[in-house]
Amino acid sequence: MAQQITASLAEFGRGDVAVAGGKGAALGELVRQGFPVPPGFVITTGAYLSFLAETKAGAELDLLLSSEPGDAFDGGASNGGNGTHAAAIRELFASADMPERVRDEILAAYAKLGRGAVAVRSSATAEDLPGAAFAGQQDTFLNLTGEDEVVRAVARCWASLWTERAMTYRRRQGIDPREVAIAVVVQKMVPAAVAGVMFTANPVTGERGEMVVDANPGLGEAVVSGRVTPERYVLDGSGKVLSFVPGGREVVISAAAGGGTREMTGTPGARPGLVAEQLAELAQLGQEAQQHFGRPQDIEWAVAGGVLYVLQVRPITALPPQPPSLNWFQRWVGPFFWEMFQERPYPLDVSGWMRLGIWEMLRGMAGSVGVAFPMVEEFLPEEDGVVVQLIPPVPRPTLRSLAAPVSLLRRSREFKASEWTQDPRFEQFLADTERLNGTDLAPLRWRAVIAFVEECFGTMRAIRNLRISYLPGVLLPMLKMRLMLLLLGKMKLAPVLIAGAETRTSQANRALERLASIAADDPGLSRAFLETDSGQLLDLVEKDPEHGAFRAAFEAFQLEYGHRETTSVVLSSSPTWSDAPEVVLGLVKAMSGGRLQTVDKAGTAMEELNRHPVLRFEPLRRRMLAAVESARAGIAFREDSHFYATKAIPPIRRAYRELGRRLVLAGVIDKPEEIYHLRFEELESITDADDGALPASLRHRFRPLVLARVAKRRELEGIPLLDPALLFAGRLPSGGVLVSGTPSSRGQASGQVRVIRVPSEFGQLRGGEILVCPYTNPSWTPLFQRAAAVVVDAGGLASHAAIVAREYGIPAVMGTGSATSILTDGEWVLVDGTLGVVLPAASSTPTDSQ
Repeated sequence: MAQQITASLAEFGRGDVAVAGGKGAALGELVRQGFPVPPGFVITTGAYLSFLAETKAGAELDLLLSSEPGDAFDGGASNGGNGTHAAAIRELFASADMPERVRDEILAAYAKLGRGAVAVRSSATAEDLPGAAFAGQQDTFLNLTGEDEVVRAVARCWASLWTERAMTYRRRQGIDPREVAIAVVVQKMVPAAVAGVMFTANPVTGERGEMVVDANPGLGEAVVSGRVTPERYVLDGSGKVLSFVPGGREVVISAAAGGGTREMTGTPGARPGLVAEQLAELAQLGQEAQQHFGRPQDIEWAVAGGVLYVLQVRPITALPPQPPSLNWFQRWVGPFFWEMFQERPYPLDVSGWMRLGIWEMLRGMAGSVGVAFPMVEEFLPEEDGVVVQLIPPVPRPTLRSLAAPVSLLRRSREFKASEWTQDPRFEQFLADTERLNGTDLAPLRWRAVIAFVEECFGTMRAIRNLRISYLPGVLLPMLKMRLMLLLLGKMKLAPVLIAGAETRTSQANRALERLASIAADDPGLSRAFLETDSGQLLDLVEKDPEHGAFRAAFEAFQLEYGHRETTSVVLSSSPTWSDAPEVVLGLVKAMSGGRLQTVDKAGTAMEELNRHPVLRFEPLRRRMLAAVESARAGIAFREDSHFYATKAIPPIRRAYRELGRRLVLAGVIDKPEEIYHLRFEELESITDADDGALPASLRHRFRPLVLARVAKRRELEGIPLLDPALLFAGRLPSGGVLVSGTPSSRGQASGQVRVIRVPSEFGQLRGGEILVCPYTNPSWTPLFQRAAAVVVDAGGLASHAAIVAREYGIPAVMGTGSATSILTDGEWVLVDGTLGVVLPAASSTPTDSQ
């Protein structure tokens, strides 16, 4: 069929996109299934390719596409948006005569259809696909009559493949213009009395139990072009109307008697254009189409002479996932998981580091107390190979849970958190990671590099086993300390006392302070830190011989702490501090220009505790202080085992870069980092030749997969993995409150807001400002030495941000859900960390009230 010029719609199915285009293949599939589709035929991509081959258009098109690839891909957008190439390409189609054989076959098919009024619609091979709807990118011509009109419309459809908008859209989707072709669908014209679009799921909320119908009198062109405010029906699965909003009927487009269309002003406020029976029929057709194609559909429809017709069907793009129904436990743990997944994981993140490293550790820890944790795929469901949603996991107790208290007590007595670094398993872990970091991957065969990655995952088992052994010794001392404080009436001191724990994170923060101090002693560098952005600073530090002292200290810092994650410990795709040294310089920049005086809240709390009359009795005082120290050791173990776990990430990232480099040479991907669009088991399935070369078949096997996942990720841009409204529904601001959340560090502070959304913006924070951010991890905590207070969208009382805020004595409000979208840079606010609210404040010098 690939060489065929025309064929009836019924001859095509969903697998014929390369011949009939997305629209033609979908309509043909519907015809085969008995849907009410207007009769018609497809002018195949073979006709388009014959036109290019048999006229001057083909050679000149190749010349234009290869002359300036940047302009050719974006329709001239990179050349001031003038569309030079696009205009020249379309002129080729207008000036070249259609080959006689192609013209004759088109006219024969038109005659067989009855030579009456027809709709001529473009059907490109890259449109109406998951992640790439190409809505409105190619042209449609309605109510045409006569042979010359039809032939001319076909040529114009072909030319519309090369409009500026279509070329720019393809470039954004990563589609090579040399690999795209176009078919044309010709159907009998439906002189619609009312028409529009139906979505078989709510395209705004993602609710699968709702259908949304937009309608307007006349042809559906008025609706799909956005020229009217359509009347909107929200239906349930049976077609029952859940809500209705009247339309504006600003214009009604209808078929003109002599061909073409005419427009007139509608009558707003008139009765609904669809009756209950028609809505029920639409709902039924929508359900059947969705079931057949296996996903929610975007359907264009029309009613003429009382008959309902389907004009087009395609997957709904950018559809949010079905909103989950969360129980109380999921709402409780949700903020902690939401904090970790501020970025959408890549397929390689999920199938590699998460499933075989971090998540295996969590499942092992839960299993040690008889609790079954769900698989990673259960709480990060995928669609088309891409994670679409985060569903907070719910652990399930098993019969082994009954023995958990005995097991916990035994381990708490046997393993003391203060002694965990003397454990031989820890020493072995350090030796293993050092050996992995020193391995040269370039000479290794593909399978050996894969085995190297698996060995990196295996090193995490040491951290998992250490956590299984020592965490019980964290929980019981914490409970003991809190119980003793409760009896003393000093329970409020608990979170502040444990904030004084000495950790690798606090050591890293002090090391950053030393870097800032060295920079301050270098006049040129000190000035540069105040006036230069982080990217330029990196160039200055690395190349200017005058700053050798800072460069040496910076390199030593990266050697010790460079394995830390910038974004999230669960994402191997996220760069480390060593991969993104400008992030570290941004932290130093934020700490330059003088320091704020911070309050030693932990020391103050300890003084208050020591003043308690009961603790004058020395044995009780020793017990209380020992309980505090044991609790702090537990916090240090939790933080430091996290710190050391990230040592496995750099060798994994290095191995992925090496594998990615080889896939680039094989033409599978364009850049090494695109390897993250593949799954680990897909990488495992690859075999190289004896000389290390990868087979040419890999490009055909994996490149379409990568491009489809890239398109799917782009489609999901702007859709959060978890709607924060589901977690923070009860935290709507009221009574003058700008933002509310979980009170996480006591006190009040006022100042100007500084919204920092990503690590690359660290250097923008100024001393005394209110740090407002979407999430935090240990990489963010050095900023707390400069901030007057911290307000975070995600997280809770036990998150890194809350603990460090208490350590530095600054107010903190966690889990606001929306602070970064409500508060704006420069806005004066008062943060009350005791009440967990942010209030308006008058412009003034920042104050701090503890």
